[in-house]
Amino acid sequence: MTDIALTARQQATVQRRTVLVLSFGQVLGGIAFGATVSLGALLAADISGNDALSGLATASVTLGAAACAIPLARLAARVGRRRALTLGNLFALVGIAVVILAASLRIFPLLLVGILMIGAGNAGNLQSRFAATDLAAPQHRGRDLSIVVWSTTIGGVAGPLLLGPGEIVGQAVGMPPQTGSYLFSFVAQCAALVLYVVALRPDPLLAAQRLAKASAATAGAVAVDRPRVARYAIFAIAGSHVVMASVMAMTPVHLSHMAHGAGGMAATPADVSALVGITIALHVGGMYALSPVFGVLADRWGRLQVVLLGQVLLAGALAFAVFTGTEAWGVMVALILLGLGWSAATVAGAALLTEASAPELRTRRQGRSDSLMSLSAAAGSVLAGVVLANFQYAGLGVAAFILVIAIVALSPLARSRA
Repeated sequence: MTDIALTARQQATVQRRTVLVLSFGQVLGGIAFGATVSLGALLAADISGNDALSGLATASVTLGAAACAIPLARLAARVGRRRALTLGNLFALVGIAVVILAASLRIFPLLLVGILMIGAGNAGNLQSRFAATDLAAPQHRGRDLSIVVWSTTIGGVAGPLLLGPGEIVGQAVGMPPQTGSYLFSFVAQCAALVLYVVALRPDPLLAAQRLAKASAATAGAVAVDRPRVARYAIFAIAGSHVVMASVMAMTPVHLSHMAHGAGGMAATPADVSALVGITIALHVGGMYALSPVFGVLADRWGRLQVVLLGQVLLAGALAFAVFTGTEAWGVMVALILLGLGWSAATVAGAALLTEASAPELRTRRQGRSDSLMSLSAAAGSVLAGVVLANFQYAGLGVAAFILVIAIVALSPLARSRA
């Protein structure tokens, strides 16, 4: 089955297995991502001694993903998704070890290097959603992609919720404060690596490439390419990600300030970690839990309509951040809506990008999209730290709203035939 083009029945069977394997891999990979999102800003602020530098943690994880997105996509195009995803796992494993070492030695630049490598591993996780579309039938592309995105819910929610137990385990084995949950992340990444090596066969991208060649040879069909639509999809994905990442990156620091300012109610590191962990877990749940709903809606309503629905949800999230951001419940609601808006825009945008690109251009544009998404989010996270320090959480919400307006204003491009 690996040397010849698949029959229609074989394609359906391989696609079901591929979605299942990728889903399990996302569960495992999401644990490391969830822990890094929750702890990165706190570790950066603690080790550097400067809250304004806390945004560099999220910037580093996104820069790592940006730096590896295009190389991993090119590697996938040459040798398949399996090898590209396992290389991402290896990057994450090394990054986790470096973060623990940096926290032990209290070396801030080394911490950023470790988080950067975890971000490089996250580039593989991002690629998984596109891998789900390699062999998908066009009418189910959004659904299959969203199932893989949804599976990240389990790991992404578990990662932040493991902060408390991780601290207990970390103290028992003598690990630095706020790094214990990375032990769980390391084990999960090892399991994901083994899963991809053993079970992601035949490789979905290589199989799709053989099918495209066989179809072109027999039917002589020319694939439709719509570069203007693809560019809008890339912008919508990147812009929505910047809104989500910039606000989310500063939320742990904002909550820490709130906790310490509430009469000492949550002054201990363990209590602050618990408050941050619950809030980020709710946010990550919003990011992934309803993604199958958005995938089905994208297949039925249309990709652009769901991208715009995502902007409505993001606007609602920013409104809560601006007007109720001084209350813990308001921050939680804002973060849930922020996750839902990101989910709708990302799922529908990825499906739009895939179907607007000719097969020979898809992998390249997917890598470009992931790289731009991560680079812009890295820049946004750094600026978010400055905005938070000078204009508070509400000011950050107002600044992020500019991108939502831009995505809506440029939406007519997605209706273009070019």
